[in-house]
Amino acid sequence: MRKSVCAILLPIVCISLSLLPLRSMAFTVGEEREVGEKLLYTVRSAFEVIDDPDISQYITSLGEEVIGVAGIQFFEYHFFIIKNKEFNAFAAPSGLIFFHSGLIEKVDDENELISVLAHEIGHIAKRHISSRIGKEKKISIATMGMMLASLALGGGAATEALLAGSMAAGRSASLHFSRLDEEEADLLAYGWMKRMERNPQGQVDMLKTMRQIARYRSGMIPQYLLTHPNPEARLDYVQTLVASDREELQNFEGGDNFSFTRFKYRIMAETKDSLSLRSYYSSVLASSRANEFDIIMAKYGLSLLERAENNYETGHQLLQEVIDHFGPRNELMVDKGLLEFESGKTDAAYSTLSAAYDRDRTDMYAAFSLAKVSFQRGMLEKAQTLYQGVIFAMPDFAQGYFELGRLSAAQGKRGEPKYYLGKYHLLQGKLPLAKHNLETAMAADDLLPQLAKDARESLELIERLEK
Repeated sequence: MRKSVCAILLPIVCISLSLLPLRSMAFTVGEEREVGEKLLYTVRSAFEVIDDPDISQYITSLGEEVIGVAGIQFFEYHFFIIKNKEFNAFAAPSGLIFFHSGLIEKVDDENELISVLAHEIGHIAKRHISSRIGKEKKISIATMGMMLASLALGGGAATEALLAGSMAAGRSASLHFSRLDEEEADLLAYGWMKRMERNPQGQVDMLKTMRQIARYRSGMIPQYLLTHPNPEARLDYVQTLVASDREELQNFEGGDNFSFTRFKYRIMAETKDSLSLRSYYSSVLASSRANEFDIIMAKYGLSLLERAENNYETGHQLLQEVIDHFGPRNELMVDKGLLEFESGKTDAAYSTLSAAYDRDRTDMYAAFSLAKVSFQRGMLEKAQTLYQGVIFAMPDFAQGYFELGRLSAAQGKRGEPKYYLGKYHLLQGKLPLAKHNLETAMAADDLLPQLAKDARESLELIERLEK
């Protein structure tokens, strides 16, 4: 987590909430959207979010799968993975859902992850968050802000300090979900998993993990178990549902555990140190209980580690074993292309990534990676087209704007680099820098009309966020 996160997050959350009247009823949908708009940019400034098209594409695809059966929603959903070791997930007003990397590490398969994701969507769909905020009519805006901030921070000394501060005036506040809220969200998640033909046993297994963590960390309960209480009661409830539908559930899918495990190992590669990773994967390879899948995926994890340590030949050998086992799956071929690129084999990387992108033009991991190699080869127009396609498909992907800024600067343009840099800083939550760059872009005489229009709209957004 970035330094001074409390100093960044707390004031903005408090300011965001102070724009809205506290009253005994829940926020209106419009008010919740207003809070959510501010929190969306606050999160990007306060937390280190894993900004990667591969990881974002996967978690978003799972979210969209749930939303596809959940029906019409009040909000547009955004899904984020935060670099933080705490066991935490957090659903914020207006469709913002955050998973801490520490929670992902505790999940064993795709259906477990979907069960948590569906549960959080259930809270938002039923507007439990706005309802509980609205019921806290006896506390101040500042106290509410500290409580929200402490929930988002996910435990540790920072959270304890915020919670202590919120209680300093002798008041009590609780944004924890009630047992009824939890049952309602669990029931929705269970029903949605059935409609997706996903086995709700994943929901049971995840609740067992929560119960185990609650028992063995009773002295320091993770924030997720404080805001989502009663894992024992919830487990009994969901197990009863599963038992009543056992015959129907026998034919349901277990999920794509290759995609999930690869996603998990990619997050671990971003968040854990090399020594602990090497020890973890080596223990899997040495375990007599490891099956063939476990061994192959451990080799995949080791290939990521070797690549990160610039041991490209070893990394390539390990990755090729994974490809030989699973076949030329697109995500693996993009991994291969990036390994080739980073080892200096630019022509081979271009060939590998071009083939991957041609196989699936919706794969933004392939598109972004091919754009980087194309830029390196001096193919600026091709790189520009690819980058623009990525940010069209993933408008919250900050790094895409940064790369477009680099590219337009290489083309000798004046307004566009500042425009793209402004958009990059905006998505990072760095509002003063975003404003400066967007205003500079507007003053340039070569900024395209459509970019000038978006720059004006972005400046209007910044003005709203700064109020």
